[in-house]
Amino acid sequence: MHSAVLKDLTGALDWVGTLAFALSGGLLGVRKRFDLFGVLFLSFVAAVAGGMMRDILINALPPAAVTDTHYFLISIGAGLLTFYWYPRVVSLQRQILLFDMIGLALFAVIGAQKALDYGINPLMAAPMGMLTGIGGGMARDVLAGEIPFVLRADLYAIAALAAGAAVSAGHIIGLAPLLPMLLGAALCIFLRLMALYRGWRAPMPRWASGKHT
Repeated sequence: MHSAVLKDLTGALDWVGTLAFALSGGLLGVRKRFDLFGVLFLSFVAAVAGGMMRDILINALPPAAVTDTHYFLISIGAGLLTFYWYPRVVSLQRQILLFDMIGLALFAVIGAQKALDYGINPLMAAPMGMLTGIGGGMARDVLAGEIPFVLRADLYAIAALAAGAAVSAGHIIGLAPLLPMLLGAALCIFLRLMALYRGWRAPMPRWASGKHT
């Protein structure tokens, strides 16, 4: 009974995370003045690229984004929403940010656990979890001609890596997957909240561009 409820909850949160990532792609596409196809494509890439990269790297083929149509349908729906009702979607930025945190945490822990299930070394399973969470955003920004957001601020990649590391650590010490996944997701959300509301940042270079002394 508990496992069935957990599976349903995880599935629902996966949809929420997919929607949040897809909306971020659609919003950027509209801001960049892409046409309808460009907005829809950017929504799809933002939602699925991370999971597809992970699945290819761990040899989980064909990737889940190809076999599970809900990823495609959610991302296309999000793209249409942002294309036709951009002002309304922009007004929901705070809610989208919350969904994005949940999606990042969930994608990171599920990605790390899937890598472990496919026999990946725990040391590399953590980066696979991180890639699942941030890959779509990186691909979205590159396609839109932006410096990837995850490389610049807000502990985004670090939060995803911490979530994946928690799952890997739990596997190493022999815990059942559920507890490490819950702890990893909570750690990811905590770090994102601290970055957003307390200004936590990763260390920055001491040297300004072009200056070496």
